Amino acid sequence: MRRAAACLAVLLAAGTAVAADYSGPLFDAHLHYNDEACTHDSPVPGCPHPMADVLERMQRNGVRAIVANSRPNDGTRALASAREQTQAAGVAVVPFVRLYRNRADYSNWFRDQSIVDMVNAELARGTPAGPYRGLGEFHLYDSANADGPVAKQLMALADQKDLAVLAHVDDVAVDKLMAHTPSKGQTMRLIWAHTGIGGTPVARVDALMARFPRLMGELSYRPGLTCGDGQLCPEWRALLLKYPDRFLIGSDTWVNQRWLYYGELMKGYRAWLGTLPTAVAKQIAWDNGATLFGISEPAPR
Repeated sequence: MRRAAACLAVLLAAGTAVAADYSGPLFDAHLHYNDEACTHDSPVPGCPHPMADVLERMQRNGVRAIVANSRPNDGTRALASAREQTQAAGVAVVPFVRLYRNRADYSNWFRDQSIVDMVNAELARGTPAGPYRGLGEFHLYDSANADGPVAKQLMALADQKDLAVLAHVDDVAVDKLMAHTPSKGQTMRLIWAHTGIGGTPVARVDALMARFPRLMGELSYRPGLTCGDGQLCPEWRALLLKYPDRFLIGSDTWVNQRWLYYGELMKGYRAWLGTLPTAVAKQIAWDNGATLFGISEPAPR
């Protein structure tokens, strides 16, 4: 009886260890510090989420690096300029040039030549945290607009300058955008926001990963990723295990509510990451983003 009880205790302990949440560093590869979060012209009175607030949320949740892209780019420059504050919080800032000066640009950027001029001016300007490392996030609500003149120019520019691209598009647009690069997508670092927010079938995601060796999938808002218990659905678990070096996590703080629930978002990631093999969990949580942008392993805090 004692032996059976001891064996049961060992098994229960092993099960608990396997199910423990991932506790390592997180790389938030899809973060916005938009004007409504903190600006004198915000429709929300005052400054709902000042720099100290957003950095405290990151620090408290073990987020040690971010891809910053904001509407307008002032928010990203603010994060990149707060060198002492970000260093104190232990957060590395990877700045991207977003294509949006205002909300109207969401549905018009791909035909507006002034966007190209703005992007080039921002790239030339750089940030206090160093040069911009990518373009986006941008949206294409109709995949046909991936063939627009501005989309073609910016994809070629990104490939030539080895800039990553964060694109909120469907699977058809991924093919089209990649076709506009000099390498035809073979060297393009495209981060697919939400890995197809419309619910692109896993088999199609798999095929695109196989076709484009530097395509990365960012997992915020991804339909079908987790099942009712908040754990990975079987087909997604299989895909993450097949491509452990190709996925990233992100908060997508596109509205202020996402800042309010930032901790819950990160806890949700930690829960399902904890069900993966330890090395795979760390790849998705930290290593893939850090490798993509050359960020050093953070010291324990």
